[in-house]
Amino acid sequence: MTLAWAAAAAVIAASSFVMGLAGFGIALVAMAFLPYLMSAADAIVLLTIYAAVMSLVLLVQLRESVEPRALLDLVIGTIVGTPLGVWGLAALPPSLLNRLIGLMLVVAFVLEIRGLYPEKLEGHRWGIGAGVLAGTIGGAVGLPGPPVVLYAATQRWSARAVKANLQAFFVVNQGAILVGYWWAGLLTREVWRLSLGFAVPALAGVVTGALMFERVDQRRFRQLVFLLILFSGVVLLVRG
Repeated sequence: MTLAWAAAAAVIAASSFVMGLAGFGIALVAMAFLPYLMSAADAIVLLTIYAAVMSLVLLVQLRESVEPRALLDLVIGTIVGTPLGVWGLAALPPSLLNRLIGLMLVVAFVLEIRGLYPEKLEGHRWGIGAGVLAGTIGGAVGLPGPPVVLYAATQRWSARAVKANLQAFFVVNQGAILVGYWWAGLLTREVWRLSLGFAVPALAGVVTGALMFERVDQRRFRQLVFLLILFSGVVLLVRG
């Protein structure tokens, strides 16, 4: 066991804990650190594999709280946006896109604490738009969560419904992205080796987070969501 492996394992365990607790955030947290420990492309694909598996497991746990009709626009949007994002990961440097995403997240946090963040967004265009952004950003830099999480914050869903709907969306979103990665030749032998090598810390983190979810009330859950958004926004602005 090397120091680099131990550091990466700690990052993956912590980010998986956030995923288990909030229903998203594995890449938001992990991508702040993993690019220093492995190639950015390998880290993005690795986290997408973990996110897909974890979302499916959490979806089974929360399946009774899923609202399929509420997800249709998001799913349509993400299927449209994913091919562009996958092409971006394969062909473009992600630093500018990272900083634009970071700026968007910081602005969203400021609007929230100032009480200016919209409580309700109605109309199909908002859901489709959030889905397109999630597919594009997820395929390009491994961060599909922010657009759909920000959209979910305007739908007046309960904390359990937010987490359940996010898992249903991410199963489709991450699955579509993985198909794109396979097509682009990004599911390499090294990625599968890393996936197996860090499976134990990832499992330990997500299980611990899922067990703690029931102890989080509505207000604290929303605070957690926006604190994660602020953290990831600042990291993306600084790191690029």
